[in-house]
Amino acid sequence: MMMTIRKYCTSLPEDEVESTGIGPNHDGTFQLRKSVEIQENEKAEYDCFVIKSQRAGETSDSSVTGSLEKVIQNEKHSMYYIYTALSKPVDLPGIYQFTAMGLLDDIQIDYYNSEEQKKIPKQTWMKEKIQEDYWEKGTRSRKSKEQWFNVNIDILMKRMRQNESDLHVLQWRHGCEVEQQGHEVKFSKGISEYAYDGEDFLSFDIKESQWVTSVDAALPTKRKWDNVPILNQYTKGYLEKECVDWLNKFREYGDKELRHGSSPTVHVFAKRSIKDKSKLKLTCVATGFYPRDVTLGIRKSHTFLSEDETESTGIRPNHDGTFQQRKSLETQEDEKAEYDCFVSHRTLKETIIITWGYSPVMI
Repeated sequence: MMMTIRKYCTSLPEDEVESTGIGPNHDGTFQLRKSVEIQENEKAEYDCFVIKSQRAGETSDSSVTGSLEKVIQNEKHSMYYIYTALSKPVDLPGIYQFTAMGLLDDIQIDYYNSEEQKKIPKQTWMKEKIQEDYWEKGTRSRKSKEQWFNVNIDILMKRMRQNESDLHVLQWRHGCEVEQQGHEVKFSKGISEYAYDGEDFLSFDIKESQWVTSVDAALPTKRKWDNVPILNQYTKGYLEKECVDWLNKFREYGDKELRHGSSPTVHVFAKRSIKDKSKLKLTCVATGFYPRDVTLGIRKSHTFLSEDETESTGIRPNHDGTFQQRKSLETQEDEKAEYDCFVSHRTLKETIIITWGYSPVMI
């Protein structure tokens, strides 16, 4: 196999690139990595060119060319509002008939419930930098939405001939996501969707500017809303423009907390497998990091294992607004020293790599 980095389709000489050389993977295959440092505004001029030799009985796949467009990773940011209404009060602490909250990059920034009936900031910088009239207007808006939800959950229950003695839940989530590269921020996704009793009910197709559903009980609502084009135009405009403007404004207000972030703490441990006592379960945990984007991988002999070779919890929130992720795998005890945990996060100056080595096994 031959791999080169090219500029304007011309291969760079070997003394201009860094190369790992061809190294073995744990499964008998091989890998090769080459890299070059360039000015950011020149990246579109480069590509990675690979020629793979053809073996007997193998179909020809002579060359693959890939752009270096993704060398500089985009930051992703989001802002969502989540509304939850119950069909009747429940006698449980902290559970209200109606709640609403705002989430910026998965951190709660404001909150409202049907008991206190006041929109309040949940971050210090929101309280310090946003004028009082914003919260007053927000409170009036939340009260109006609370009434709307109470009316419409009653309509849906009657439409579906449901018993009023049973508890039902209507939820709405709407907001936007953006990608940021340098100082440039671009809209990437807008969502406005309803759920009823935990199931998808109705959602907005932003490309077609219309509501879509596969639920018969939602069809009357879809037809009613689609028959008022100006409302759908407003929804599309809010998701693509107004939501993005507020997202950028809030991120600017919370510049120190949101942009500086929090670095992950990483722990590794080994425990005897429950399924097979001759094996160990190796686990790597990264916690306390913000923002949520993180690279966490388990490697064998410095080669990353594929996702289907490991178990992962996915990225989950902590109670303090930071995040955590855990990955694990089972292996023979005498292979433990061959594995390490690799963690990269934008707040880290250097990648964290911790080996299991000869650490004690937990019982």
